[in-house]
Amino acid sequence: MTSLIAACALFLLIHSLISGTGLRATITDAIGEKTYRGIFSLVSLGAIVWMAMSYNAVSETGSRYLWNLGNAGHGIALLLVFLGLMFAVIGVATKNPTAMQQEGLLAADDPATGIVRITRHPFLVGVVLWAAAHLLANGDLGSLIFFGTFLLVSLIGMPNIDAKRARRDPEGWARFAARTSRTPFAAILKGRNSLKVAEIGWPKILAGLIVYAAILYFHGWIFGVDVLHR
Repeated sequence: MTSLIAACALFLLIHSLISGTGLRATITDAIGEKTYRGIFSLVSLGAIVWMAMSYNAVSETGSRYLWNLGNAGHGIALLLVFLGLMFAVIGVATKNPTAMQQEGLLAADDPATGIVRITRHPFLVGVVLWAAAHLLANGDLGSLIFFGTFLLVSLIGMPNIDAKRARRDPEGWARFAARTSRTPFAAILKGRNSLKVAEIGWPKILAGLIVYAAILYFHGWIFGVDVLHR
């Protein structure tokens, strides 16, 4: 458990204390943007691998259960994972000013298109839903630490990214933020944008469905937990 806590703490700290603060600018000024991104990506990947290995070790030995929602929790988790993967897959395939190296899109006539009309952080929203699903389905302490870290980092990441974009292009960001929202559908419900499903792109929607089906089918083989026959 100590190793899992340390790995999760590292992942949380590099995203909240480095990537999301003025320290990032200090480091990039010293070593350059490309070097920073390369090092940050390697450290993040290393932290995730460490987290996964530690979580597997904790799962094998077992950790204290804090809740057990039974079949109800399992059913809700499947729905949340579906929604999370749809947001994440479509989000990755959609041009977005909040995505890495796509800040220039703020200058476009309408940078809020497709799934960005629903939320300006589709990938992070997807991670939040995915993590929440696994917290519901796995009520043990190890899962709380592991999946809770991803959930917390994603929630922290949204305002941090917003702040970085606003500092770089205040005018462009203000225009973009006025038509979008972090919370899914909030801008649409407030009349600041409109839902256009066809604009999202049916190939992207199909890709999300295929990824979800594949993960359900191979989940037992890859992760050791058969979510279809439990």
